[in-house]
Formats: sequence, C-alpha cells, structure tokens
Amino acid sequence: MSTPDQFDGFMIHDTKNWSTFHKQKFEPKQFEDHDVDIESECCGVCGSDVHTITGGWGDLSTSPLCVGHEVIGKVVKVGKACKTGVKVGDRVGVGAQVQACMQCGNCKSDNENYCPAQVDTYNAPYKQQEGHSDKPMLNSSGKQLFSQGGFSSHIRAHEYFVFPIPDSIPSHEAAPMMCAGLTTYSPLARAGCGPGKKVAILGIGGLGHFGILWAKAMGAEVWALSHTADKEEAAKKLGADHFVLTKNKDWAEPLAFTFNFILNAADMTNEFDLATYMSTLAVNGEFHNVGLPDKPLPQMMAQDFAPNGSKICGSHIGSRKECLEMLKLAADKKLKPMIETIDISEQGCKEAVEKVKVNDVRFRVTLTGFHKAFGTGKA
Repeated sequence: MSTPDQFDGFMIHDTKNWSTFHKQKFEPKQFEDHDVDIESECCGVCGSDVHTITGGWGDLSTSPLCVGHEVIGKVVKVGKACKTGVKVGDRVGVGAQVQACMQCGNCKSDNENYCPAQVDTYNAPYKQQEGHSDKPMLNSSGKQLFSQGGFSSHIRAHEYFVFPIPDSIPSHEAAPMMCAGLTTYSPLARAGCGPGKKVAILGIGGLGHFGILWAKAMGAEVWALSHTADKEEAAKKLGADHFVLTKNKDWAEPLAFTFNFILNAADMTNEFDLATYMSTLAVNGEFHNVGLPDKPLPQMMAQDFAPNGSKICGSHIGSRKECLEMLKLAADKKLKPMIETIDISEQGCKEAVEKVKVNDVRFRVTLTGFHKAFGTGKA
C-alpha cells in the first residue's frame, strides 16, 4: 500500500466563516523514519475543534485548516525505524498529539503529553528531524508546514501516537476515545479514582459522559453534577450512583467535605461560583479541569482553599500508556459511549461543528463515510 503526495481534507479558511468547509488538497509533513500513514475511516468532532475554528482559543496559525483529532483508520505505510509493532493493515487511532521529542524527561517518564516540543494534531508548526532541529519543516513551496487534522482522507503521525484499537470496539465509538476519552481517563487514573473514592463529574456532556463511564468502571462512587435536570436519566444509565442538580439553591451544603475528586468537564467554568464547588471537596480534595473555556476563570481568594486544604488544577490529554489502559478497560468492561454519527461532507462538517457549538449533541459526534467521500478504502 502507499499514500498520495497530497491528502484530501475538509478545511476552513477563516474564523469568521468557521462552519464553512471546502474539500481540497493539502501537503502533509515529510514522511520520516518513525512516521505511520493511516487511511482514515472516521473522525470524532471535539469541542477543541470548535474552540479553534471559531477563534475562541486565538487566531489560526495556518489557513486553510483541517481540524479533527479523533481519528480511526487503517495503517497503509510504516516508517523503517518504527518499533511499537504497528504494521500495515492494522486498525488504529490517533488523538490530539502526533509528535514529541521522545528524549526529554517528560517523554521518558510516560508524560510525553507534556513534552515541550510536542506537536498537536492540527494547527501546529513542524520542525525538521522529527522535531529535534530548530529549523522549520518547509513545504514544496518553501513555506512553514503546519499539522493538519482528521477531517481528511489520511493522517500522518509518529508511531508513538498511533494506538491499536481492540476488535470489540466499533470505530465510531473508538474515535471520541482518542481525545475526549483519554482527556478524562488520564486525570481519573492518576488520582487513583477507584474503590473507596467519592468522585464527582461536573458537566455531563461530551467529556463528562466519558468521565462517568471511566470512574464507575474504576470502582469509584460516582456523582453527576449538572445544571440541566434532563441529564439525570443519561447520567444514571452511564453509571452514576447519584445526580445533583446544581441550579437548586444551596445544592452544595449537604455535600460539604464529600468528594475526593471533582472532574470538571464543563467549558463555561468562567461563569461558575468556584468557591461553592470547592467547598464540596474532602480534605486535600482536587478540583480538576479538563473543560477549557475561552475566557479566564473567576477570581478566587487564597482563603477559598484553606478550609479543606483543597487544590485546583488541570491536565492535557493523556499518555500512550494511559491510552492503551483506557482502551483495554473499555473493551474488558464493554463500555458504550453515547455517539451520534454524521456522514462527512462539506455540509456534514458544517452540521457537526454547529451542533457541538450549541451543545445539541448526546454526547459526541463521529463523522463517518470517509471512504465514500474521499474515494478511499479500495485496498
């Protein structure tokens, strides 16, 4: 098998027309010794995609831009130095990172998701020599090459960020695990959210619904916190032991000193009364952010942390080790995320990102039909 010199993608041109996609060709990064080429089958639609294309997280680094970082597909080419065991024909996934230096202390301690030289799956500049050079990687026209994402026919990634997908997990369900799943699994696992722990998942949406699945599967006692009453049925179906409606007056009072860990999956934290949420933490409990709003968090006083010795923090996706653990947990426990599917096209991409923008999804969207849209899948 081989890959074309140029990939096809559905791309936007500017943040003013953020949901206007055009199908066009783009030049991928140069193929290097540890790279893997994947013919895409489907791709999840992440809130990060919307924050990027709307300009909520800043100006685009390159234009046109192809977003998408929850890719599932088939390996069609493997670099000569690859050592992870990936081979042509494997069904694999790629998440929100496609490269790291693999030499720094973070990379060598299963923290490559915090590598200072990491390359995001889209909208990030490439450097030469697998990122080890200070020189930019240039395209055939002599301009800086930027990463392009998974709303595309193919994706090229360093082998370490290419994950084998268990046979029992359907591709459209595996796709959102590559970002939303891993982003929520990693902090729960690192905090030891297992038996004996009381864990709250705040914000029952694309991220939060995964949080409930993982926390329950890990053996924790799980609370779902939401300002939307009609989320209760879904939360209980996903495995939540308790549901708390946070728009009720004094909702937090009976929960004082309760939670060992709150996973905040909401992306409107800038509007929260954070001190109230912090008051529900047990001594030395953690309020952990994986939802990333466009605006700054509310101002807090140092005194807000003192009554229970609590802390507030956040994290960035997860490591390869954690991704493989997560996929095994999902397969072993037969966990089923709640996924909608939309066939990829210019209109399909528009519909998907607009639904995510207004939170009209229960709870993730996966774009499918890639082989038909791109004329692939024939080998």
